[in-house]
Amino acid sequence: MGSQAVYSVWAIPPEEVSGRFTKLMTALRSEFGGPQFEPHITVVGAIKLTADDALNKLRLACEGLKPFHVTVDRVATGTFFYQCVYLLLHPEPPLLQTNAHCTTHFGYTASTPYMPHLSLLYGDLTEEEKQKAEERANVVDGTLGGFSFQINRLALYKTDTEDKTLKSWEKIAECTLSPN
Repeated sequence: MGSQAVYSVWAIPPEEVSGRFTKLMTALRSEFGGPQFEPHITVVGAIKLTADDALNKLRLACEGLKPFHVTVDRVATGTFFYQCVYLLLHPEPPLLQTNAHCTTHFGYTASTPYMPHLSLLYGDLTEEEKQKAEERANVVDGTLGGFSFQINRLALYKTDTEDKTLKSWEKIAECTLSPN
C-alpha cells in the first residue's frame, strides 16, 4: 500500500506572473521574516494519502479541467500562520468549480467555505505588523487590484503542515490543463 503523507493541490501561476509575485514575497520576507514558498493558489487543502493514490487522483482531476483565469481583488490579512498576508482572489465560477471538482476527486472535506487566495507571507504577526505588511505590499506593487492571469497548471505538493519551516515541502507532480 505504501505509507501515507500529507498532500495538497496547488494552482500554479504562469512563470512571468510568479516572478512578479516572488519579488513582492521577497520584499515582505526581508522585512517581516517567514519561510520561503512558491506562489500558489491552494485548490485542495492538506489531505493524507499514499503517494500512488495522490498521483492517480491528480491525473484524473486534471483530465476534467480546462485552463481558467483568476483575478486579484486586493491584499488582505488573515488570522493564522498560513493565511497571514495574501492576495484575496475574486470568487469567480471557474475557480470555484475547479476547487469543487478537485476536492470531490480527492475526497477532501473542507472545514470552512473555500476562500480563494494566493499567500504572500506566512507568519504569526501581530495585527500591527500585518497592517504594516499589507501597506508595504501595496507600496511594492501598487497595481495588484484587478490583476488577472491564467492558470493552466496544477501541482501536487507534499505539505507537512506541522513543518512551519517548509523545508520538507516538495513538488511531487504537475499537470498542464489542456484547453480542448
